[in-house]
Amino acid sequence: MAATDKEVETTGFLGWIDRRFPLTSTWKTHVSEYYAPKNFNFWYFFGSLALLVLVNQIVTGIFLTMNYKPDATLAFASVEYIMREVPWGWLIRYMHSTGASMFFVVVYLHMFRGLMYGSYRKPRELVWIFGCAIFLCLMAEAFFGYLLPWGQMSFWGAQVIVNLFSAIPFIGPDLSLWIRGDYVVSDVTLNRFFAFHVVAIPLVLIGLVVAHLVALHEVGSNNPDGIEIKAKKDEKGIPLDGIPFHPYYSVHDFMGVCVFLFIFAAIIFFAPEMGGYFLEANNFVPANSLQTPPEIAPVWYFTAFYAMLRATTDPFKIVLMIVIAALGVLALLRARGKWRLGLPVLALLVVVFMALTESKFWGVVVMGTAVVSLFFLPWLDRSPVKSIRYRPLFHKIFYGVFVFAFLVLGYLGTKPPSPASTLIAQICALIYFGFFLGMPFWTTRGRFKQPPDRVRFKPH
Repeated sequence: MAATDKEVETTGFLGWIDRRFPLTSTWKTHVSEYYAPKNFNFWYFFGSLALLVLVNQIVTGIFLTMNYKPDATLAFASVEYIMREVPWGWLIRYMHSTGASMFFVVVYLHMFRGLMYGSYRKPRELVWIFGCAIFLCLMAEAFFGYLLPWGQMSFWGAQVIVNLFSAIPFIGPDLSLWIRGDYVVSDVTLNRFFAFHVVAIPLVLIGLVVAHLVALHEVGSNNPDGIEIKAKKDEKGIPLDGIPFHPYYSVHDFMGVCVFLFIFAAIIFFAPEMGGYFLEANNFVPANSLQTPPEIAPVWYFTAFYAMLRATTDPFKIVLMIVIAALGVLALLRARGKWRLGLPVLALLVVVFMALTESKFWGVVVMGTAVVSLFFLPWLDRSPVKSIRYRPLFHKIFYGVFVFAFLVLGYLGTKPPSPASTLIAQICALIYFGFFLGMPFWTTRGRFKQPPDRVRFKPH
């Protein structure tokens, strides 16, 4: 009797493993027989690149911990030792520091692609939520790691950020004390930040990445047309517009990896500091608790949110109170059922609470809300189509204005504050939040193009 295909596939050493661990079936499910849309474009490189940079950060981080000393008196010297004495230590350190910035570059572009093509829409809500959780986790990881070199900007940046928590009413001072582990940023703070950066956050991050990929492969990948390829299958159950991820997209992504590594290497070897955006000059000076740097600013990937924090002054708080009150009135006029009175009452309570608390606290709230707002995109966007390709022109303009406002905020966050820059940052912050708050209204307006029945694909 001839052996079946399954019996042939599970013979020998591989068969011995398969009978004890689902190696072959996992490979087929998630790689060789995972059917992805055949019209992926340039924007679909960044998911795999994010995974590549994550691996880079983990591997280089392991090697750095072999020589790093999480001690306030030795930390800066140990980093200098890595740079000057450890064979290839300078390369490992720059791969890690540049990798942190490149991680945020590819993640921001990956999220922007999801925003353009509606990758957060049904049935991928959970994929998007896991992705936003990864982004939040990355911010925490970068913040905890930023203190470890124990340079001037590391020390004072951590001091400023931790002190922000003291603005929270009632629990703020105790919370900031708990985070630091001391009344000032000290050796205790360095040790706990090291533990979070090296052990706690990476474990959570890896778990979220696995959940993100499993959720993605359960519902399938989105595509530039926003069409569900699982809706049309052949007699074998294979999507008509799908192709196996391996070898087609593994080769496709390999090309993207080569280009990325070329850029990555060029930065490491020729401009690892990137003019002070990746590594600030003040961070090459040992931390001094008695000398404050002239200007304290976070790394570039935090600056947009930092600009919102800094722009939340007393006059801007009044503007926010007016906006919240207007939303309460709008809810009273348009809401139905139990929300008709609940939302206006909630808006009134928020306005009263804002009047009684200082603007510093609301700066923290604005900064946090700017990130949390991303989680609600699947329910805010009510457009009948997913992809930006088939939306009205003014939708594309709104997306462009939103991205421009975010980039302006990022630039302003790197500069010293001034009345003009504060005003511009306030306007951009209102645009940022207006984009999300107005989504339920403007995403349903306009004339939409009819998406095609099948994905549009031109073979190379």
